[in-house]
This record gives sequence, C-alpha cells and structure tokens, in this order.
Amino acid sequence: MKIIERVTVAKNERALLLRNGSFERVLQPGTHWLFAGFDTLEAERFDLDQPAFTHRLADYLMVKEPAVVAAEFVRVELGESEVGLRTDNGVLVELLPPATRRLYWKGLVDVKVEVVDITETAELPAALAARLVQTQLRPRAVVGLAGVLQVQVPEHGAGILWLDGKVARLLAPGAHAFWKFNRHVAAELVDLRLQALEVSGQEILTRDKVALRLNLSATWRFTDVLRAYRELAKPAEHLYRELQFGLRAAVGTRSLDELLENKSVIDEVVTAQVSSKLAAYGLALDGVGVKDIVLPGEMKTILAQVVEAGKAAEANVIRRREETAATRSLLNTAKVMEDNPVALRLKELETLERVAERIDKISVFGGLDQVLNGLVKLR
Repeated sequence: MKIIERVTVAKNERALLLRNGSFERVLQPGTHWLFAGFDTLEAERFDLDQPAFTHRLADYLMVKEPAVVAAEFVRVELGESEVGLRTDNGVLVELLPPATRRLYWKGLVDVKVEVVDITETAELPAALAARLVQTQLRPRAVVGLAGVLQVQVPEHGAGILWLDGKVARLLAPGAHAFWKFNRHVAAELVDLRLQALEVSGQEILTRDKVALRLNLSATWRFTDVLRAYRELAKPAEHLYRELQFGLRAAVGTRSLDELLENKSVIDEVVTAQVSSKLAAYGLALDGVGVKDIVLPGEMKTILAQVVEAGKAAEANVIRRREETAATRSLLNTAKVMEDNPVALRLKELETLERVAERIDKISVFGGLDQVLNGLVKLR
C-alpha cells in the first residue's frame, strides 16, 4: 500500500483528482505529492488542446462545485429557445443546439460562446449566414451545421420557404440560412424563366371516330409563385392535366377533315381554354403548338389512295387541256394553209428540213424539181 503518491501534470494539461471515485480537486501543472493513506487515488488527465470537457462528473461540478467551474471552465447552459455559437480563438467551430449544458477548459484555447435567441425568427442574421457559407472548405469543419438549413437561390429563380408545413414567404436571389431547431423548415427552389412542357402520346378520338395520336408542346411561366404553391401541390403537373383536357376538347369536337385542313385550330382552342384556368393559380401559358398528328395505319393507306386519285384526276385534266390546245392550234394552222398555198409549201419545206437533219444520205432522181414535186428517196 502506498501512503504517498506522485502525480505530474504537464503545462498543457489539467487533471481531476478522484479519491475513492469522488471528486476532490483540480490539479494544476506541476508535480504533486498526494497522501493516499487507505484511500484509492486516481488522477485523470485532460489535454487542453481539446477544450470540451465531456465527463461523467460535468453535471456534478456545475451543480455542486460552482467555484471550481468558475475558476477552471467556461460554462454553457442554453435554454430551450437558445442556440450557442462556439468560437475557439475567434474562429467559429461549433453550433450548439438548444438545452445544451457543457463545460470547456480554460487556459490554452480561448473558448467563447455567443448565445442567440431563436424565438422570434427562424432566419439567421445575414452576417452569421455569410460565416456559414462553404464552411466545409475550412481546415476544421464547423460542427452542428445539421441544425441549419442553408439555401442558395440563383439569380433567375426564387425560393419558397415552408415553416411548419405552411408557405411563409418568397426568398429573393442570394444566400439564406434558417434555424431548424424547434420548427420544421424547408425550402423549394423555383425557376422563374420560361419553361417547356411536353404532352406526348395522347390517344384521342375525333368527332367522326378516328383515333389520332398527338404530341403537344407548350411554354409557360410563373406570374405569382406564392399563389401557385398555396393553391396547387405541384403546379407543373396541374398544367400538364389542363393541357390534356384542352387537347381532348379541341380534337374530340372536330372531324378529321377539319383538323387536317386547319391544324392551328388545335393550338387556338387549347390556348383559349387553358389560359383562363391558369390565371387563377398564378401561372401563364406563353405558347402552345401541336408537334405531330399520327394517323392509324389503315387511315394512312386510305388517305394515300385519296391523294393519289386526286392527283391522277388533276393530271388527266391537265393532259386533256393540253391536247385540246394542241388540236386547236393544228386546226388554225390547217385553215391558214388551206387558203394560202405558199404557206403550205413552206410547211412542207420545213418538214423536209427536219427530216434531212436525221438522215445520213439523200438520193435525188429527176433533178431538183423532183425534190419539190417528185419522188424523194431517203436511205
């Protein structure tokens, strides 16, 4: 049994002296000669580089040893609506949640805790929010960021802030941060630019019972973001359904011939029907256009035959017209030649000239007069 024990504490350390498991005092740097007697002594050392005092005796010291706590520790006791900002040597290192009770060693690291009341507002002050941006890039990460919702709203967008399930307000472009303690906080980013929506593969019957497959493209935007998200769970899905209904109203009340003759009627009907409904929900339809109208296979064959027959009829009309014009021209020429023998003779010579251009050799018998009046033998 040792009556006297020697304990050495380094300059960057503190030690808790426990006698029979109970706290006796804090040992400062240096060499200590301790009288043990029949008791069991234990010295627990703590490195001041790690100032957080996480020990089973922490609550005991705060309640029963206030003088020791005041001399050796930085004491933190937060209420239910308070958050602590802990800095080590002036650098933010930790966010302490509400109802935190903790001790930090004094001496080597200058530990300070700033208490923030979060009762009145959920949003962090702008200066504090700026300190939390890109904290992961620091050599030492900030602990406790799970208790803060950070939102970056782009220049072309807006943010919908939800507090406890209700739409609170619209967030402007920039950086925002909100306390998640004691409340449910969420944010949804919304693009305020013109957006495109495709309504594809819609099978619709026309008034004359022809099944068409249509693809529609629409562009839209928000006019009142808060109204849209208060009235609609998912604005884009609501717009998609309204476009489907408008497309069915435009196609189902018209025959196939009407749609093929004027395809723009679908765009006009859908725009008129959908735009009036969207205005009440903070949405605006900018443009609508039918991209494709796909006919059934058998209908394609029938229409092809109709087009082919129509074109054939047009070709016959043109052919008859040209034949009539040619006959009329020949008749006029014949009448001129009938009354004018010289013209008839000139026509014969012209014909002979064209014939002579196509042959290699001409044999003439009976002199030059036979060329005009007699036999012409061609080889």
